[in-house]
Amino acid sequence: MVVSKPRVLRACRLMKLADYDHLKETAVRSGVTRRVFTGDGATLAWTRLEPGHEPRPHSHSYEQIVYILSGRVRFTVGDHSAEIGPGGMLVVPPGVEHYAETLGDEPALDLSIFTPRREEYAAEEQLA
Repeated sequence: MVVSKPRVLRACRLMKLADYDHLKETAVRSGVTRRVFTGDGATLAWTRLEPGHEPRPHSHSYEQIVYILSGRVRFTVGDHSAEIGPGGMLVVPPGVEHYAETLGDEPALDLSIFTPRREEYAAEEQLA
């Protein structure tokens, strides 16, 4: 088996490849950026939350699984809140209001998996 680190976003019939460092970073709003990678049935979204960003409670029709890669956040889902850091995970059910607040002076980076695929995020997907 040959493993290589792809430098470009490319697709073939069986495999779609990309490298995180080469995914376009989209400014969502002040203090929040996102990179995305999509498949036919799911979307990966890396979201960076800067300290002091303005949390925006929202809901959507997707199940969202969140994995904190770095930093610390207070994540609120419905009426429940939890402080989580690197390695922490949670599930946001479809239709439930939620938001995250960065804790401390370090930016937070999370990886969210959405099902089904988020078409509006897929439109952002391209090489930087």
